Amino acid sequence: MTKAYSRLLTALFCLFLGGMLVWSLVLPDRERSEVENRTLSQWPEFSWQSLKDGSFTSAVEEYFADQFPLRDQWMVLKARAEQAIGKSEFNGVYLCGDRLIAQVKDPEEDLDEKNLTYVQRLGENTDVPVYLGLIPSAAEIWKDDLPAGAPNWDQSAFLQKAASLGLPMVDFDGALRSHADEDIFYRTDHHWTSLGAYYGYAAVMEALGRGEDTLPMSAFTPETVSTDFNGTLYSQSGIHWLTPDTMEFWAEDTGLSITSWRTGEPQSGTLYDRSYLEKKDKYSAFLGGNQPLCVIRNEAAAGKGKLLLIRDSYSDSLAPFLAQSFEEVHLIDTRYYRMSPAQYAEENGIDAVCVLFSIPNFITEKSLVFIG
Repeated sequence: MTKAYSRLLTALFCLFLGGMLVWSLVLPDRERSEVENRTLSQWPEFSWQSLKDGSFTSAVEEYFADQFPLRDQWMVLKARAEQAIGKSEFNGVYLCGDRLIAQVKDPEEDLDEKNLTYVQRLGENTDVPVYLGLIPSAAEIWKDDLPAGAPNWDQSAFLQKAASLGLPMVDFDGALRSHADEDIFYRTDHHWTSLGAYYGYAAVMEALGRGEDTLPMSAFTPETVSTDFNGTLYSQSGIHWLTPDTMEFWAEDTGLSITSWRTGEPQSGTLYDRSYLEKKDKYSAFLGGNQPLCVIRNEAAAGKGKLLLIRDSYSDSLAPFLAQSFEEVHLIDTRYYRMSPAQYAEENGIDAVCVLFSIPNFITEKSLVFIG
């Protein structure tokens, strides 16, 4: 009986593997995973050289992993099984109650210190005041909620090191900690919410010596634009059973003129690209997502200064607030824009420059070498 049962299990297992192989070969390849919000690997082009150096076989492994039938469902099943055995870390994401928090890992090759040096050099190379705004992530603000003993890079110590540069700092850490009991970060995404961005806006205004000009929260009318936002941590972790996030637009775009340089040429942009609300990447609705250069002009704020942000994606939900208080807000993404920020500031009459990044992005961003 035992041998027969063992053979039956072996036969069923082989049948399962064979069936999955046939299924994977019959199904058309998917170009993109909407759940993971990324492009999937396709069958690699063969060459004797790629076979010799091992890149072909590695690419084939990635192809089968990405094109595996019911991949999204298997990810959820894997996460559920790991949760059942007491695991709380899922592919670099911690499950903390009804919230996902991304682990912050140690930067590679002292990139954190190198990037601080580049910012310091920018401050030395321009007559325009340069501010450094580093946004601590949810893993720092809510570190007491992380699983006991969970590895988590010390963002607080890094902020102290950044302050030693002597550049004026935007106190995002204090602004967020004082509202840590509020929904300042999304539960399924690493970005701050519009509420968190508002507190960030107040911190920027305070750092620039314009705290009295900060618009009160009552000046804004939040508009709920989505109740089914599943962000990057949802995709990364495989934890797909949490209630989706709600997204809000606070600032109106009335009276604003937005110009984008997505293709190297100026074209009309938008404060909110609502087409993204029908897609997986809903956060890109703010300014329409990543772009080399974007300029927001507000005629009603004439004479209130021009601000240049050297940005990451956190700036996109912050910019609508800043646009209410500045004549012009310029956003440069160093990954796509190579002109010297110091030269840009001089040529465009910029009054202040703010290097504004979340700490996890700052310590891993390799394009900041171009700002100095």
